[in-house]
Amino acid sequence: MTISISPPTFEHHRENLGIGERSPRISWRFTSEGDTKNWTQESYEIEIARASNARSETFRVGSDESVLVPWPTAPLGSRERARVRVRATGNKDETTEWSEFVEVEAGLQRDEWVAQVITAENKISTSGSLQPVLFRKAFQVSKKVATARLYITSYGVYEATINGVRVGDHVLAPGWTSYKYRLQYQTHDVTRLLKDGENVIGIEVGEGWYCGRLGFEGGRRFIYGDQLAALAQLEIVFEDDEKLIVGSDESWKNSTGPIVSSELYDGEVYDCSAEVKGWASSEFRDSEWKPVQVLEFPKATLLAPQAPPIRKIETLRPKKIWKSRSDKVIVDFGQNLVGGVRFRTTGPKGQKIVLTHTEVLEHGEVATRPLRDAKAIDTIVLSGESIEWEPKFTFHGFQYVQVDGWPSESGTPSFEDIEAVVIHTDMEQTGWFECSEPMVNQLYRNIHWGMRGNFVGIPTDCPQRDERLGWTGDIQIFSPTANFLYETSGMLWSWLQDLSVEQIEEFNGVVPQVVPNVIEARLNKAQAVWGDVSVITPWDFFLNFGDMSILESQFLSMKAWWNSIPKQENGLWDDTMHQLGDWLDPAAPAASPADGRTDPHFIANAYLVHITKLIGRIAGILGEPNERQNFEKMSVTLESLFQDTYITPAGRLAPDTMTSLSLALEFDLFRNQEEKEKARARLARLSSASRFRIGTGFVGTPMVLPALTSGGDNNYKQIAYRMLLEKRCPSWLYPITMGATTMWERWDSMLPNGDINPGSMTSFNHYALGSVGKWLFGCVGGVDFTKPNAQDSNSIKEVGWRKIKFAPMPGGPITKAKTSHLGPYGLISCEWELDVEKGVFKMVIVVPPNSTGIAELPGKSKSEVIEVGSGRWVFEYDDYKETAKWPPKAILDPFAQYEGEEEKERLGR
Repeated sequence: MTISISPPTFEHHRENLGIGERSPRISWRFTSEGDTKNWTQESYEIEIARASNARSETFRVGSDESVLVPWPTAPLGSRERARVRVRATGNKDETTEWSEFVEVEAGLQRDEWVAQVITAENKISTSGSLQPVLFRKAFQVSKKVATARLYITSYGVYEATINGVRVGDHVLAPGWTSYKYRLQYQTHDVTRLLKDGENVIGIEVGEGWYCGRLGFEGGRRFIYGDQLAALAQLEIVFEDDEKLIVGSDESWKNSTGPIVSSELYDGEVYDCSAEVKGWASSEFRDSEWKPVQVLEFPKATLLAPQAPPIRKIETLRPKKIWKSRSDKVIVDFGQNLVGGVRFRTTGPKGQKIVLTHTEVLEHGEVATRPLRDAKAIDTIVLSGESIEWEPKFTFHGFQYVQVDGWPSESGTPSFEDIEAVVIHTDMEQTGWFECSEPMVNQLYRNIHWGMRGNFVGIPTDCPQRDERLGWTGDIQIFSPTANFLYETSGMLWSWLQDLSVEQIEEFNGVVPQVVPNVIEARLNKAQAVWGDVSVITPWDFFLNFGDMSILESQFLSMKAWWNSIPKQENGLWDDTMHQLGDWLDPAAPAASPADGRTDPHFIANAYLVHITKLIGRIAGILGEPNERQNFEKMSVTLESLFQDTYITPAGRLAPDTMTSLSLALEFDLFRNQEEKEKARARLARLSSASRFRIGTGFVGTPMVLPALTSGGDNNYKQIAYRMLLEKRCPSWLYPITMGATTMWERWDSMLPNGDINPGSMTSFNHYALGSVGKWLFGCVGGVDFTKPNAQDSNSIKEVGWRKIKFAPMPGGPITKAKTSHLGPYGLISCEWELDVEKGVFKMVIVVPPNSTGIAELPGKSKSEVIEVGSGRWVFEYDDYKETAKWPPKAILDPFAQYEGEEEKERLGR
């Protein structure tokens, strides 16, 4: 058999221990081991062996579905384990081998928690933060252990040990959710950590997001509570089936350790002399430790995580270590990353090593101004003994670290002494891209690294300054790119549930600008683009992962947002409402990032029409005919109002900007095809007149290149490529000329002379402008999913990469590209190469089993579309014809005739 099947997965989990679902849906991917073409599944078998039953059950289902198929038997009981494997039979009566067995285990129900929430007397550090707390409990094990599970969460962030051995490898657990409503707990298999006789469970809890300072302009402390606490339930099953539960309660003790303070924004202070050696071992005596206090059990829903945990993913060695002109020791790790520094050293007692983390240098020195009120400093006080140290309850966004007080004659660490530890949510990577242009490859890497640094528990805006918040507008525009690069489903679904509960319970349907919300209520007025995440991001999720349940889950949130939008009598947005608009348009003043060129109410109303259409479409998919009819009717009215308000009789837009044109084209807001083509021509003209430098902020950036290239056979793709490849500021490649290794918040976060932008918001790791990634993967790389044309069952069945569009659009000097995506059905790839002089084009695509592909061949005199089944397909021809050679006259520099920068600036450069 040439088709193999992957081990099954459950729901959107990457890890299956202690899941919250009792009847988890099952998925599997396929791999073709040869050039097997046109293979489709006709039936599948699922074998389920329950730990509680010696006999396994096998279920055979006649179906071509292989993603999120129903659990075929009785639900799992609480704590119940089952081993599951699958195999499939194809259209030629060929049956795959059985997959490997995968174990899945259900978590706890709320009423099965017997443990209590324990806390300690607060100890306040000099900065006003709470000092992390150590909790400890000794217990006896006198029989042979069969299995042991630790169910644990905290008010704060925790790290647990049993007998001095760390439990699991999670970082900053339990992660950040809307703690008032949803608190995650983790399940760990700790069977191997137990021993005969006395055992000890230890838990250290730091502030994290629960108690720590959050937000800009000084932020606020104790948003969710002002006490560090732990909730832990260790359940041991012995070989004779007897059970022992060791739960957190009043019998536990507490103390403090060497971490004096550990704050997300300000960093960690660690005093080596205060280490409590062996505190989590059975040999330690805790007679001087204090008793704990018991708190009320959480009112929030206790839930098993949907997303993978935050983990240490990799380590990076320094690229360079040197002393600056001011005699400061600086370490360059060569990559803007998120995590912390790990080092090994020995030094005199009392000597302080101070690590200052920054993303960039400004004229050779670490640049701390962009951090605003975040210190991002770790301080380690040595004890005279050797130490290996890294921060435990904080993280930093940095490429450079200034090291003060290093205990060596030169004051400089060696390359072997120090390394950077990269952390982020441990999602599976699913997207890859490369092409013949090195700077475009670097752009892809910058997008990739920017996403990694901002997916730490939730999708954040930036990872370094006094913010790091789940801004809704940022992920709304970036989610299509994110979903291609990584398996984001578990993380985004969990975050969307936080969004909906806060929106409905706290803001009367208005979507808060950050989720979880920690900013003042006065800032959380209804805001277009940002609030529209409640509709658009679940739709993106559905298109990428093929799970209609997300639409069902979030439909109430969508309608609540639509109903909360302040409207005029005619139904359009209230034009007295302040809007953020095309945030960080490059023409906006540094101090006023909302003051872009595009009327913010134009943007708001374009989005309103778009989401109204979308909600109607979703209602149809969900089988809600009345809702569908209502929203479709409203969308027709709103679209007509929009056209009357913003489109002139001659078909011109008011306002006339890159963002307005791109938005109206991508949201299909024009009256007819003639108006669309006029708009596309106008967009091309504006792009050329700008000398191909970008003129869009957050809203327009993901749409400008697709708007130029989505008209089918047109001459504007070269304009798009010319904009992509522009190196002057503002452009996608300008930051790369300045050494960027992640996406910047502003097009000009650093000015050409090396000065940092004077604006207060100047992050060097912000993924929003990396939303161009979707166009890179689909237009340059040639891999995109097909979108449903209607609500009919056949069309809906094609979502989630079941039907794949291969339509590369070669342009500019790029002569080859390769893009891959690990979709729900298997690995998808497209690799093409073009010899422009000879007119030879070759494209090789791979369609995974149980899927189909649509190949749109570029460069032919008449576009050819070929539908293929699974397999490896090669298309090659020697009559490739371009509609516009590179560089065509239409994109020659309109200012080339002028010499001298002053004259070019005067003419509107």
